[in-house]
Amino acid sequence: MWKILARSLSSQTPKSLIERELYQGNSVVRLILNDGKVNALSLAMVNELHDELCAINKIDKVRSVIIAHHGPAFSAGHQIKELTTASGSGTHNKIFERCGDMMMLIQKMKVPVIAEVNGTAAAAGCQLVAACDLVVAGNSSKFLVPGQKIAVPRKVALDMLLTGEPIDAQAALRAGLVSRLVEDCQVKFEALKVAERIGAHSRSVTALGKAFFYAQVELNTADAYRYGAKVMAGNLKMQDCQEGIDAFLTKRHPEFTGSEALVKDSNSKE
Repeated sequence: MWKILARSLSSQTPKSLIERELYQGNSVVRLILNDGKVNALSLAMVNELHDELCAINKIDKVRSVIIAHHGPAFSAGHQIKELTTASGSGTHNKIFERCGDMMMLIQKMKVPVIAEVNGTAAAAGCQLVAACDLVVAGNSSKFLVPGQKIAVPRKVALDMLLTGEPIDAQAALRAGLVSRLVEDCQVKFEALKVAERIGAHSRSVTALGKAFFYAQVELNTADAYRYGAKVMAGNLKMQDCQEGIDAFLTKRHPEFTGSEALVKDSNSKE
């Protein structure tokens, strides 16, 4: 299956709004938004990105995804032409719902998704950045008018929303929208470096950690601790987790399988 999809990812068609690149032994997929200067999140772009992410999530060899862009904008947001009254409210609802589904998919994916931003991310484009698990941005990047429930403090988000003024990359870093800030010329390399570090760990344990993070942020503190205790106990039952512990104790490099296989419980009567 991987060979077939790899050929699909590598092939370029004139109608494609997204370019695909493979790195680090095909374990990192770099999806490049490529629709002119603004990379609008048109319904076609959203559908293509959604389908790419769905397919990638089924490939065990993939350890992370990078969403990058050509041109001066990561994404300027929705395609304005699709939001006129001529398009109709039915089309508008479909666009917003599909876009929301695509961003929720990023959160639910087993592998981390990294936004590689070297330009402007506005409106739904800023929301896409916030939906990604990690964000590597260039010093010249700008972010403006985010959607609701974005990873930015309320006062900052309201300032952006009500004034329509962008925040620079430094402000985005302070607000928690950006994970790492580097020189513009280093953004791609830094994103790949982050992907490489992710790939050094067990895929299954990473997936468990990501799912736990998003689940516990919606809980109150007491419930989060209780839920965390159950997740960590379950994590210790995974073969890759025990491999990591044994490798640490014996001072050797771990050999992860990436599977969700469990070790036999020593207290089990079987």
